[in-house]
Amino acid sequence: MKKNNPPRKQSSIPSKIPPRTTWVVFLVILLLNFWLVRLLLPGAEEPVTVPYTLFKQEVGRGNVRVIFSRGETIMGRFKSPVSFPADGESYARPGGTAGSSSSEGMVVVDAFTTTLPFFLDPGLEEFLIGHGVVISAKPIQEERGPIATILYSFGPGILLIAFYIWFFRRAAGGGGGMGGGLMGIGKSKARRYDQEAGPKVTFEDVAGIDEAENELVEIVDFLKDPKKYTRLGGTAPKGVLLIGAPGTGKTLLAKAVAGEAGVPFFSMSAAEFVEMIVGVGAARVRDLFKQAREHAPAIIFIDELDAIGRARGHAAIGGSSEQEQTLNQILTEMD
Repeated sequence: MKKNNPPRKQSSIPSKIPPRTTWVVFLVILLLNFWLVRLLLPGAEEPVTVPYTLFKQEVGRGNVRVIFSRGETIMGRFKSPVSFPADGESYARPGGTAGSSSSEGMVVVDAFTTTLPFFLDPGLEEFLIGHGVVISAKPIQEERGPIATILYSFGPGILLIAFYIWFFRRAAGGGGGMGGGLMGIGKSKARRYDQEAGPKVTFEDVAGIDEAENELVEIVDFLKDPKKYTRLGGTAPKGVLLIGAPGTGKTLLAKAVAGEAGVPFFSMSAAEFVEMIVGVGAARVRDLFKQAREHAPAIIFIDELDAIGRARGHAAIGGSSEQEQTLNQILTEMD
Protein backbone atom coordinates (compact mmCIF):
# COMPACT_ATOMS: atom_id res chain seq x y z
CA MET A 1 0.00 0.00 0.00
CA LYS A 2 1.32 3.41 -0.93
CA LYS A 3 2.58 5.58 1.92
CA ASN A 4 1.70 9.25 2.26
CA ASN A 5 5.07 10.76 3.05
CA PRO A 6 5.44 14.49 3.74
CA PRO A 7 7.09 16.60 1.02
CA ARG A 8 10.78 15.91 0.66
CA LYS A 9 13.33 18.57 1.50
CA GLN A 10 15.96 19.52 -0.99
CA SER A 11 19.59 19.74 0.01
CA SER A 12 20.65 23.17 1.09
CA ILE A 13 22.21 25.19 -1.72
CA PRO A 14 23.88 28.58 -1.20
CA SER A 15 21.48 31.33 -2.18
CA LYS A 16 22.39 33.51 -5.10
CA ILE A 17 23.37 37.06 -4.21
CA PRO A 18 20.94 39.49 -5.87
CA PRO A 19 22.64 41.53 -8.60
CA ARG A 20 21.34 44.74 -7.01
CA THR A 21 23.41 44.05 -3.90
CA THR A 22 26.60 44.14 -5.97
CA TRP A 23 25.94 47.70 -7.15
CA VAL A 24 24.93 48.84 -3.66
CA VAL A 25 28.22 47.50 -2.29
CA PHE A 26 30.13 49.27 -5.08
CA LEU A 27 28.43 52.63 -4.39
CA VAL A 28 29.05 52.31 -0.65
CA ILE A 29 32.75 51.58 -1.27
CA LEU A 30 33.00 54.52 -3.69
CA LEU A 31 31.43 56.95 -1.21
CA LEU A 32 33.62 55.60 1.57
CA ASN A 33 36.70 56.15 -0.60
CA PHE A 34 35.92 59.84 -1.19
CA TRP A 35 35.00 60.35 2.46
CA LEU A 36 38.28 58.83 3.69
CA VAL A 37 40.32 60.86 1.20
CA ARG A 38 38.70 64.10 2.35
CA LEU A 39 38.99 63.11 6.01
CA LEU A 40 42.61 61.96 6.02
CA LEU A 41 44.01 64.23 3.31
CA PRO A 42 41.84 67.33 3.10
CA GLY A 43 42.61 69.74 0.31
CA ALA A 44 42.43 73.50 0.42
CA GLU A 45 39.14 74.87 1.72
CA GLU A 46 36.75 76.47 -0.71
CA PRO A 47 37.43 80.22 -1.08
CA VAL A 48 34.86 82.70 0.21
CA THR A 49 33.71 85.48 -2.09
CA VAL A 50 34.55 88.89 -0.63
CA PRO A 51 33.97 92.42 -1.95
CA TYR A 52 36.71 94.00 -4.03
CA THR A 53 36.86 96.88 -1.52
CA LEU A 54 37.70 94.50 1.32
CA PHE A 55 40.39 92.93 -0.84
CA LYS A 56 42.02 96.33 -1.55
CA GLN A 57 41.85 97.30 2.12
CA GLU A 58 43.53 94.08 3.22
CA VAL A 59 46.24 94.53 0.58
CA GLY A 60 46.84 98.02 1.96
CA ARG A 61 47.17 96.58 5.48
CA GLY A 62 49.69 94.02 4.20
CA ASN A 63 47.42 91.11 5.11
CA VAL A 64 47.32 89.40 1.68
CA ARG A 65 49.95 86.70 1.22
CA VAL A 66 49.37 85.38 -2.31
CA ILE A 67 46.89 85.78 -5.18
CA PHE A 68 46.10 84.05 -8.45
CA SER A 69 44.33 85.88 -11.28
CA ARG A 70 42.19 84.25 -13.95
CA GLY A 71 40.48 86.80 -16.16
CA GLU A 72 38.42 89.08 -13.93
CA THR A 73 38.53 86.62 -11.01
CA ILE A 74 41.13 86.98 -8.26
CA MET A 75 41.73 84.20 -5.75
CA GLY A 76 44.11 84.39 -2.82
CA ARG A 77 44.92 83.88 0.84
CA PHE A 78 45.16 86.27 3.76
CA LYS A 79 48.17 86.20 6.05
CA SER A 80 45.85 86.18 9.05
CA PRO A 81 42.17 85.21 8.80
CA VAL A 82 39.63 88.00 8.44
CA SER A 83 36.18 87.96 10.05
CA PHE A 84 33.69 88.60 7.30
CA PRO A 85 29.88 88.79 7.72
CA ALA A 86 27.68 86.46 5.72
CA ASP A 87 25.59 89.41 4.47
CA GLY A 88 28.73 91.03 3.02
CA GLU A 89 27.79 94.52 4.27
CA SER A 90 30.51 95.02 6.91
CA TYR A 91 33.44 93.18 8.36
CA ALA A 92 35.75 93.19 11.35
CA ARG A 93 39.43 92.47 11.01
CA PRO A 94 40.19 90.45 14.19
CA GLY A 95 41.44 86.99 13.26
CA GLY A 96 40.15 83.59 14.22
CA THR A 97 40.13 80.01 13.07
CA ALA A 98 39.73 79.67 9.32
CA GLY A 99 36.41 78.31 8.18
CA SER A 100 34.60 78.94 11.50
CA SER A 101 31.65 81.24 12.10
CA SER A 102 30.53 83.20 15.16
CA SER A 103 27.09 83.56 16.65
CA GLU A 104 26.70 87.00 15.03
CA GLY A 105 26.93 85.46 11.56
CA MET A 106 30.60 86.36 11.05
CA VAL A 107 32.62 83.95 8.90
CA VAL A 108 36.38 83.72 9.38
CA VAL A 109 37.96 83.88 5.92
CA ASP A 110 41.39 82.54 5.01
CA ALA A 111 41.06 81.70 1.31
CA PHE A 112 39.06 84.24 -0.68
CA THR A 113 37.93 85.10 -4.17
CA THR A 114 36.82 88.43 -5.60
CA THR A 115 36.00 89.97 -8.97
CA LEU A 116 37.60 92.96 -10.64
CA PRO A 117 35.11 95.78 -11.32
CA PHE A 118 34.05 96.29 -14.92
CA PHE A 119 36.16 99.48 -15.15
CA LEU A 120 39.24 97.42 -14.07
CA ASP A 121 42.06 98.79 -11.91
CA PRO A 122 45.12 99.82 -13.96
CA GLY A 123 47.38 100.38 -10.91
CA LEU A 124 46.54 97.10 -9.19
CA GLU A 125 49.74 95.27 -10.16
CA GLU A 126 52.06 97.96 -8.75
CA PHE A 127 49.82 98.19 -5.68
CA LEU A 128 50.13 94.45 -5.03
CA ILE A 129 53.88 94.28 -5.59
CA GLY A 130 54.40 97.33 -3.40
CA HIS A 131 52.69 95.59 -0.48
CA GLY A 132 54.60 92.32 -0.84
CA VAL A 133 51.80 90.23 -2.35
CA VAL A 134 53.01 87.13 -4.22
CA ILE A 135 51.33 86.80 -7.63
CA SER A 136 51.14 83.04 -8.20
CA ALA A 137 50.81 81.17 -11.50
CA LYS A 138 49.12 78.18 -9.83
CA PRO A 139 45.45 78.20 -8.75
CA ILE A 140 45.12 78.58 -4.99
CA GLN A 141 42.45 75.92 -4.49
CA GLU A 142 44.60 73.28 -6.22
CA GLU A 143 47.33 73.47 -3.57
CA ARG A 144 47.49 69.85 -2.36
CA GLY A 145 50.23 67.58 -1.17
CA PRO A 146 51.70 64.91 -3.47
CA ILE A 147 49.91 62.03 -1.71
CA ALA A 148 46.57 63.81 -1.84
CA THR A 149 47.09 64.63 -5.51
CA ILE A 150 47.82 60.97 -6.33
CA LEU A 151 44.76 59.75 -4.41
CA TYR A 152 42.47 62.34 -5.97
CA SER A 153 43.79 61.55 -9.45
CA PHE A 154 44.10 57.76 -9.41
CA GLY A 155 42.08 56.62 -6.38
CA PRO A 156 38.63 56.45 -8.04
CA GLY A 157 40.06 54.81 -11.16
CA ILE A 158 41.94 52.16 -9.19
CA LEU A 159 38.83 51.52 -7.09
CA LEU A 160 36.70 51.10 -10.22
CA ILE A 161 39.19 48.68 -11.79
CA ALA A 162 39.39 46.67 -8.56
CA PHE A 163 35.58 46.47 -8.45
CA TYR A 164 35.34 45.15 -12.00
CA ILE A 165 38.05 42.55 -11.33
CA TRP A 166 36.18 41.40 -8.22
CA PHE A 167 32.82 41.42 -10.02
CA PHE A 168 33.95 39.35 -13.00
CA ARG A 169 35.85 36.86 -10.82
CA ARG A 170 32.74 36.38 -8.75
CA ALA A 171 30.59 36.07 -11.87
CA ALA A 172 32.97 33.56 -13.45
CA GLY A 173 32.88 31.53 -10.26
CA GLY A 174 29.12 31.02 -10.55
CA GLY A 175 27.94 33.78 -8.21
CA GLY A 176 26.81 31.32 -5.56
CA GLY A 177 24.55 28.37 -6.16
CA MET A 178 24.10 26.15 -9.20
CA GLY A 179 23.70 28.07 -12.42
CA GLY A 180 24.21 31.44 -10.74
CA GLY A 181 26.33 34.34 -11.83
CA LEU A 182 26.66 36.36 -14.99
CA MET A 183 29.03 33.85 -16.57
CA GLY A 184 27.37 30.81 -14.99
CA ILE A 185 24.86 30.42 -17.81
CA GLY A 186 26.50 27.11 -18.71
CA LYS A 187 26.04 25.77 -15.19
CA SER A 188 23.61 22.96 -14.61
CA LYS A 189 20.23 23.78 -13.04
CA ALA A 190 19.79 20.28 -11.66
CA ARG A 191 18.25 19.85 -8.23
CA ARG A 192 20.08 17.48 -5.94
CA TYR A 193 18.19 15.32 -3.46
CA ASP A 194 20.06 13.66 -0.61
CA GLN A 195 18.51 10.74 1.20
CA GLU A 196 19.70 12.21 4.51
CA ALA A 197 17.98 15.55 3.90
CA GLY A 198 14.42 14.24 3.98
CA PRO A 199 12.15 11.18 4.03
CA LYS A 200 13.66 8.28 2.11
CA VAL A 201 11.73 7.19 -0.99
CA THR A 202 11.80 3.43 -1.62
CA PHE A 203 9.99 0.87 -3.76
CA GLU A 204 7.37 0.64 -1.02
CA ASP A 205 6.22 4.13 -2.01
CA VAL A 206 5.62 3.00 -5.62
CA ALA A 207 2.50 1.02 -6.52
CA GLY A 208 1.06 -0.39 -9.72
CA ILE A 209 4.28 -0.85 -11.70
CA ASP A 210 5.72 -4.03 -10.23
CA GLU A 211 7.22 -5.13 -13.55
CA ALA A 212 9.28 -1.95 -13.81
CA GLU A 213 10.44 -2.36 -10.20
CA ASN A 214 11.66 -5.87 -10.90
CA GLU A 215 13.70 -4.59 -13.85
CA LEU A 216 15.42 -2.01 -11.63
CA VAL A 217 16.28 -4.29 -8.69
CA GLU A 218 19.51 -5.40 -10.37
CA ILE A 219 20.62 -1.76 -10.81
CA VAL A 220 19.95 -1.10 -7.13
CA ASP A 221 22.00 -4.15 -6.17
CA PHE A 222 24.86 -2.99 -8.40
CA LEU A 223 24.87 0.47 -6.80
CA LYS A 224 24.90 -1.07 -3.33
CA ASP A 225 27.75 -3.50 -4.01
CA PRO A 226 29.50 -2.76 -7.33
CA LYS A 227 32.49 -5.01 -6.51
CA LYS A 228 30.17 -8.00 -6.58
CA TYR A 229 29.76 -7.47 -10.32
CA THR A 230 33.04 -5.82 -11.33
CA ARG A 231 35.19 -8.71 -10.09
CA LEU A 232 33.30 -10.94 -12.50
CA GLY A 233 33.72 -8.46 -15.37
CA GLY A 234 30.23 -7.01 -15.14
CA THR A 235 29.42 -3.37 -15.83
CA ALA A 236 26.47 -1.21 -14.90
CA PRO A 237 24.04 -0.20 -17.64
CA LYS A 238 24.69 3.23 -19.12
CA GLY A 239 21.14 4.33 -18.48
CA VAL A 240 17.50 3.37 -18.18
CA LEU A 241 14.73 4.79 -20.35
CA LEU A 242 11.43 5.12 -18.48
CA ILE A 243 8.51 5.40 -20.88
CA GLY A 244 4.97 6.17 -19.80
CA ALA A 245 2.14 8.65 -19.84
CA PRO A 246 2.36 11.74 -17.61
CA GLY A 247 1.57 11.02 -13.97
CA THR A 248 2.37 7.31 -14.04
CA GLY A 249 5.20 7.61 -11.51
CA LYS A 250 8.38 7.76 -13.58
CA THR A 251 10.00 10.42 -11.37
CA LEU A 252 8.92 8.65 -8.19
CA LEU A 253 10.33 5.37 -9.49
CA ALA A 254 13.70 6.99 -10.25
CA LYS A 255 13.78 8.51 -6.75
CA ALA A 256 12.95 5.10 -5.32
CA VAL A 257 15.95 3.57 -7.09
CA ALA A 258 18.20 6.24 -5.57
CA GLY A 259 16.56 5.74 -2.18
CA GLU A 260 16.98 1.98 -2.23
CA ALA A 261 20.62 2.32 -3.27
CA GLY A 262 21.31 5.21 -0.86
CA VAL A 263 22.95 7.44 -3.48
CA PRO A 264 22.45 11.15 -4.41
CA PHE A 265 19.73 11.90 -6.95
CA PHE A 266 20.07 14.71 -9.52
CA SER A 267 16.85 15.77 -11.24
CA MET A 268 16.53 18.16 -14.18
CA SER A 269 14.02 18.78 -16.95
CA ALA A 270 15.30 18.44 -20.52
CA ALA A 271 13.67 21.77 -21.37
CA GLU A 272 16.11 23.49 -18.98
CA PHE A 273 19.08 22.52 -21.13
CA VAL A 274 18.18 24.52 -24.24
CA GLU A 275 18.50 28.32 -24.28
CA MET A 276 18.72 31.00 -26.95
CA ILE A 277 22.52 31.05 -26.66
CA VAL A 278 24.22 28.42 -28.79
CA GLY A 279 26.16 25.78 -26.87
CA VAL A 280 24.49 26.32 -23.52
CA GLY A 281 22.68 22.98 -23.61
CA ALA A 282 25.85 20.96 -24.16
CA ALA A 283 27.67 22.98 -21.49
CA ARG A 284 24.92 22.29 -18.94
CA VAL A 285 25.02 18.58 -19.76
CA ARG A 286 28.77 18.51 -19.13
CA ASP A 287 28.35 20.38 -15.84
CA LEU A 288 25.53 18.06 -14.74
CA PHE A 289 27.59 14.93 -15.30
CA LYS A 290 30.59 16.60 -13.66
CA GLN A 291 28.55 17.20 -10.50
CA ALA A 292 27.29 13.62 -10.56
CA ARG A 293 30.85 12.26 -10.89
CA GLU A 294 31.92 14.33 -7.90
CA HIS A 295 29.23 12.59 -5.84
CA ALA A 296 29.52 9.16 -7.47
CA PRO A 297 27.84 6.80 -7.26
CA ALA A 298 24.80 8.91 -8.15
CA ILE A 299 21.69 8.85 -10.33
CA ILE A 300 20.84 11.50 -12.93
CA PHE A 301 17.16 11.80 -13.86
CA ILE A 302 16.31 13.84 -16.96
CA ASP A 303 12.58 14.46 -17.14
CA GLU A 304 10.69 15.00 -20.41
CA LEU A 305 13.61 13.83 -22.53
CA ASP A 306 11.50 14.18 -25.68
CA ALA A 307 11.91 18.00 -25.35
CA ILE A 308 15.35 17.64 -26.94
CA GLY A 309 14.74 14.44 -28.90
CA ARG A 310 14.68 14.45 -32.70
CA ALA A 311 15.20 12.13 -35.62
CA ARG A 312 18.72 11.79 -36.94
CA GLY A 313 19.75 12.28 -40.53
CA HIS A 314 17.85 15.52 -41.16
CA ALA A 315 19.37 18.93 -41.77
CA ALA A 316 19.15 20.92 -38.53
CA ILE A 317 19.04 24.69 -38.27
CA GLY A 318 18.47 27.13 -35.42
CA GLY A 319 16.94 25.64 -32.28
CA SER A 320 16.88 22.10 -33.72
CA SER A 321 20.67 22.23 -34.08
CA GLU A 322 20.99 23.22 -30.42
CA GLN A 323 18.73 20.33 -29.38
CA GLU A 324 20.81 17.89 -31.41
CA GLN A 325 24.04 19.15 -29.84
CA THR A 326 22.53 18.73 -26.38
CA LEU A 327 21.32 15.21 -27.11
CA ASN A 328 24.66 14.22 -28.62
CA GLN A 329 26.44 15.55 -25.53
CA ILE A 330 24.21 13.39 -23.31
CA LEU A 331 25.07 10.32 -25.39
CA THR A 332 28.77 11.23 -25.25
CA GLU A 333 28.72 11.57 -21.45
CA MET A 334 26.96 8.21 -21.13
CA ASP A 335 29.62 6.39 -23.17
